[in-house]
Amino acid sequence: MENPSHNDQDALSDEEALLDPSEAAEIIADDPDHPMNIDEEDDGQDGAQEEIQLQNDSIAYFDLHSDSIFCIASHPRDSTIIATGGGDDTTYVFSVHTPSPLLPPSYETNPSTTRSAVQTMAKLEGHTDSVNAITYTLGRGNYLVTGGLDGRVRVHCASTVTQVYTFLASAQEVKEVNFLITCPHPSYPDTFALGANDGSVWIYSIETQDQETHLQVLQAYYLHTECCTAGAWTPDGKLLTTISEDGSFYVWDPFGEAAAAGITSSSSGQAVVGFTAADQRFAVEDGLFSVAVSPTGAFAAVGGAHGMIRIVGLPRLNNSSSSSSIQSATKSTKGQGAKNKSSGGKQTSTSADAGGSQSGQILASLQIQSDSIETLSFSPHHSLLAAGSVDGSIAIFDTAHRFAVRRHIKEAHDGYAVVKVAFGSHEKEAWFLMSCGMDGVVRRWDCRGGAAVAAGGAGAGAAGGKEQGLVKEWRGHRGEGEGGGILGFVVTEGGKIVTAGDDGVSLVFKM
Repeated sequence: MENPSHNDQDALSDEEALLDPSEAAEIIADDPDHPMNIDEEDDGQDGAQEEIQLQNDSIAYFDLHSDSIFCIASHPRDSTIIATGGGDDTTYVFSVHTPSPLLPPSYETNPSTTRSAVQTMAKLEGHTDSVNAITYTLGRGNYLVTGGLDGRVRVHCASTVTQVYTFLASAQEVKEVNFLITCPHPSYPDTFALGANDGSVWIYSIETQDQETHLQVLQAYYLHTECCTAGAWTPDGKLLTTISEDGSFYVWDPFGEAAAAGITSSSSGQAVVGFTAADQRFAVEDGLFSVAVSPTGAFAAVGGAHGMIRIVGLPRLNNSSSSSSIQSATKSTKGQGAKNKSSGGKQTSTSADAGGSQSGQILASLQIQSDSIETLSFSPHHSLLAAGSVDGSIAIFDTAHRFAVRRHIKEAHDGYAVVKVAFGSHEKEAWFLMSCGMDGVVRRWDCRGGAAVAAGGAGAGAAGGKEQGLVKEWRGHRGEGEGGGILGFVVTEGGKIVTAGDDGVSLVFKM
């Protein structure tokens, strides 16, 4: 039998444990909209949850880099051999060649949808900082040249037969290498140019016969006073154009062919054409960042800050110049360099017969885009010039009609910076422009106009779409700006697009 006095004491103790409302510091009202049970939120609330769509159009990938891939190049004789350099101080060489199947996928019982890793051919080390420049020498593609933020240039012998890359030579003349471009001159197949962060320009020749120095300096130029940001050879490889953050533009005569053709320079160096920011007709405030030379070599397009583009006439050299005399003159100056440190950079005078009346003249000043012009490309078979801007737009100019604006695709990459534009090299592809951007997407544009665009295949990502000439797009990189964009691409002969991803991955797409 229970003790009544004991029960009364328990009830009194429970009442004393309750908090009196007057003793509370704050009373929080009930929120009827706040879900009290997570399971109840899941039931019937699926429509309120955010759904992320991931799209990957690639057919293969390469993911051995542990940091961003800054540069990419394809072999000139076998474009399925790809070389990449990254922020992990490493260069990789791999092949994107895939044997053709005996039957198309539609004939397969269980067609595979998985993506395979591509075949690695070589891993090249030796740089102590990011590899941000890479190129194969032209001709037979005997050498792979890499440049890094450590200022080093490293050369490997490239064998497509044995698939073995053997270290040959290295050099370090500068603190940081900005770019490497191989020379297309048929008489100098193993020659390349280098632009550095100190503004200097170097031209090297690879000489395997010389047992002491495999890398020889043909020329060195010092007219740029700030970082040398980009360069381009003329199609015949006789002249080299370079630009700088100081707003200067120079055309160099590294092999003496302009001098042999009667084109003279007003300075002691070999810049046959030169402009600086001191010339108000040419001046672009905040620097120059891209340059391209027309297929005929008649003029160069220079892109800079605030969407500015300058078109400059170039000397036209006579092909009848004696190559033997030019080569002998070049050999006599090997290793000496053209150490011109004058601060002038004025427009130079040229011979009217050899250089043409437009040589050294500003032919046009263009501004249709609002931010820096990061990339320029001429169509090899049509009178078109494409410009890609940090503002995310692409502008197409008609070079045959006073550089009239043919099209301005304002949201070509959804507001993200356009990193590279490139026209197709073959005649049937010369109307088509490829582009990539920091949105992580590769796009293909038909520059004949929206009416000529194919009915199918266009993606839905780019504002402007089919009416702006969008043919197709390829996705797979993370995108969304820094860390997920595409920093470059190459297109193989077999119609594959290979990318250099800021996310450290190289993706292979099928056109």
